[in-house]
Amino acid sequence: MSSENPPPLNIPLHIRYIQSLGENQDDLVFHMTSHLRLNAIYWGLTAVAVMGQKDALPRDLMVDYVMSCWDEKAGGFGASPGHDAHIHATSSAIQILTMQDAIDRVDVPRVVKFILSLQQPSGVFAGDSFGEIDTRFLFCAVLALSVLGHLHELDIEKTAGYIRRCKNFDGGYGAREGAESHAAQVFVCTAALAILDRLDEIDHDTLGWWLAERQLPIGGLNGRPEKLEDVCYSFWVLSSMSILRKVTWIDAEKLTEFVLSAQDLEDGGIADRPGNQVDVFHTLFGVAGLSLLGYPGLEDLDPVYCMPAKFIEAKGLRTNWQSLPRRRA
Repeated sequence: MSSENPPPLNIPLHIRYIQSLGENQDDLVFHMTSHLRLNAIYWGLTAVAVMGQKDALPRDLMVDYVMSCWDEKAGGFGASPGHDAHIHATSSAIQILTMQDAIDRVDVPRVVKFILSLQQPSGVFAGDSFGEIDTRFLFCAVLALSVLGHLHELDIEKTAGYIRRCKNFDGGYGAREGAESHAAQVFVCTAALAILDRLDEIDHDTLGWWLAERQLPIGGLNGRPEKLEDVCYSFWVLSSMSILRKVTWIDAEKLTEFVLSAQDLEDGGIADRPGNQVDVFHTLFGVAGLSLLGYPGLEDLDPVYCMPAKFIEAKGLRTNWQSLPRRRA
């Protein structure tokens, strides 16, 4: 794969791809992915916003749909209307409503109560009332409380203490205590510690090297040793490196080329790797990675909250992350 003439990011085509999602609601895939609906809306909205076209998606319809996912009994949001409240869906709902300037539609005290009710004695969070625990859910809780302005209600010491116990010999973090290091879990733990102002918990150089070693000869990044490259790790790995101010430790040109090579230049969207089926998840995280790499024509992305930086900066929440300078087109 030559690095001389990689295909440019086809923003109009990818915008049209995201706009088309959900049009065929009779499709089996649409119903099989109902458990990810709010997450997918967040992925699509963030992608078009980073590509500078947030208004390409209908604001009022989106806000109304998010509110239709409200679980009145629990005080949180489910993934789709009628689904039980879950911390992941609730976090996505808060991110969507923040970007759409509609956070006033939320019963904030009830959401805060729901989130805090999910913290376990160990400091980790469950996803919902059924009790599954994961450092992902801890991050969702920290992010949501931060964006809502209620981080002060969280037991920060207990929360940071759980992350500390998840740290492995290689400097990375897993899904829970004793689990192997994984780039996505490294992100959620690193970002949570950034929000909590506890980055001193991290062994910066050891983790930085572990993250840098995720780059394969083809240019793409993997999530852990001996695995294939995947476009989504262009965000999971780069975000952590950006928070640690070590983005220059990877070959940005080769990674940029890899992400661009995974585009579908006929129908739009980005896949996990070249030639595979595209989806909105990889489209967002491919675009997010390119933003952190300074790709021209994109909006700045805050790697801690995975939202356009302007929304986080407006709330005074920016931390000391660093991305590559934005290049000219």
